[in-house]
Amino acid sequence: MEEKGLVNFFEQFLNKRSLFTNKAALQSSYAPGNIPHRDIQISQVANVLAPALKGEKPSNLFIYGKTGTGKTLVVKYTTDQIASISQQRTLPVKIVYINCKLKKVADTEYRLVAQLSKEFGKDVPPTGLPTDEVYRIFFSALDRQKQIVILVLDEIDELIGKAGDELLYNLTRINQELKLAQISIVGISNDLSFTDNLDPRVKSSLSEEELVFAPYDALQLQDILRARSSVAFRQDGVEFGVIEKCAARAANDNGDARRALELLRVAGELADRTGAEKLGLQHLDQADETIEKDRMLELIRTQPKQHQATLYAIVKACKQKKEGVFTGEIYDVYQTVCEQTKQRPLTQRRVSDIIAEFDMLGLITAKVISKGRYGRTREISLAIPSQNEQRMQSLLEEGLSLA
Repeated sequence: MEEKGLVNFFEQFLNKRSLFTNKAALQSSYAPGNIPHRDIQISQVANVLAPALKGEKPSNLFIYGKTGTGKTLVVKYTTDQIASISQQRTLPVKIVYINCKLKKVADTEYRLVAQLSKEFGKDVPPTGLPTDEVYRIFFSALDRQKQIVILVLDEIDELIGKAGDELLYNLTRINQELKLAQISIVGISNDLSFTDNLDPRVKSSLSEEELVFAPYDALQLQDILRARSSVAFRQDGVEFGVIEKCAARAANDNGDARRALELLRVAGELADRTGAEKLGLQHLDQADETIEKDRMLELIRTQPKQHQATLYAIVKACKQKKEGVFTGEIYDVYQTVCEQTKQRPLTQRRVSDIIAEFDMLGLITAKVISKGRYGRTREISLAIPSQNEQRMQSLLEEGLSLA
């Protein structure tokens, strides 16, 4: 597009009447004044954490439930209220929130404790100190005054997956080292079986109180979407039936409110881009396709190297042989990929486990076939749209430094 044409495009864009009035209301970071269908959970979290306002250490609290069930929203809403009251009454309460999914913040024990030290005014170099020294700096910064600290570790399973549960053990035992301050941990996890794999010492320390957030049903999701869309879109900007269909799709997808809001936002952006007067059902269908494609590519991009090597071997094997390929054939290609990428090959059994994981994620289809007295094998084919296969291959080549 020439410069003049581009200027005209931007001028028209600025003058065009948007469907949105406040798009931020559809983002997961948005904090609504009211959280529908979570009054009981808010009350439960408040009851556990309220002692902090009287200078008493609350019990550690562990909250789990599937993605998009309002866990983070409820905890942030409740802790914001505690922070507000403690500020008004000059009570020694401090809230610290850490998203454990963030790289360079919570991907190692060192980095997390360094980040915690920073929250209490002590800068620690990103590397170089012994971990014991970083803990000492954090403890002394924390214990400078009498205070109750509520430490919220969101997506705590990500942290333990990267840094191990010894870190969690140290944090849950921290109060034994402190003279003035006391710390309570609120752990939030999407993984319902997360605590099953924890060291029993850590599990008993962390899970003093537990809460499970159930998925939203379709009617509850409708209420959430209506409340948010009334803020996000101009009046009469959404066609009848869009909210209901969006809620029904999210209800089928584990009652994920975050996904429902994302679907509505992307649909609104597509409608806005085409100059539509209203957000219609057709925009919802287009948005669903767009999100699925983006989610699949992001899933591939974030796989560990050995998983990427296995998936790349599947892609290559499926290209060489148009019909389904067998596990043994994939393993042969996988070994070649490992040679090219200078990785040590995993055993065929471990690669078979990785293939099963991809089947569960919906990236491939693995059909078990009996070979009579020769046992059983799996016939594998890609389960992604053919138009995305090249993009998938390029992403894997980039991730494996084969591009």
